Amino acid sequence: MKKVLVLCDDIWHPSEVIEKGLEPFQDRDYHFDFIKDAKDILTVEMLSEYDLVMNCKCNNITSGNSAEWFEEGVTEVGPAEFTEFVSNGGKLLSLHAGNTYHEKNAPQYAALIGNSFVGHPPRCTVNIKTVGEHEILNGVSDFSIRDEHYNIVVTADDAEVFLKSESESGGKQIAGYTRKYGKGRICVLTPGHILSVWRHPQFQRLLINGIKWCLEE
Repeated sequence: MKKVLVLCDDIWHPSEVIEKGLEPFQDRDYHFDFIKDAKDILTVEMLSEYDLVMNCKCNNITSGNSAEWFEEGVTEVGPAEFTEFVSNGGKLLSLHAGNTYHEKNAPQYAALIGNSFVGHPPRCTVNIKTVGEHEILNGVSDFSIRDEHYNIVVTADDAEVFLKSESESGGKQIAGYTRKYGKGRICVLTPGHILSVWRHPQFQRLLINGIKWCLEE
């Protein structure tokens, strides 16, 4: 069984959404371990014990502590350690809040995942559109959700876009892509703010396919 480390919980994104969203898949093909306070728990040695890391949190310590998670000279695993992890063959899935980094608060991490966060309008109806024939789209068709409609600028030249999103208030955006970094793999998905999104069958299929792609299954 593959071990997946899930980083979650920040002031805008409570861990319960991610924990309940992954319940249907826990201990079937994957075992998910959840870490909230990554600043004081996560170490390089711990990172190496997992087949895949899912980052579902922005740069806050926890939902009760808005201080930045990444702090040079203090944080055991920061942008440099994540970059080394992926470069050496690690797998990283950056989901929703995992894509709220930019040049101001974590330039090296934003460069690793390959995008810079711009913002989002209030929750609205978001139409998810598949792009091309990426293997992550196996069994996936277009669908609509109520969600935060993320606006990101993709900075990675090698990003292979497989998902786009549209809304009246947010326009047209990139919602999913993959890239290979060194010996490792990165998958990015921007939907996922509320539990109903995680429980949508099409999103669940995207998520599992994204995990499988990262793990080269």
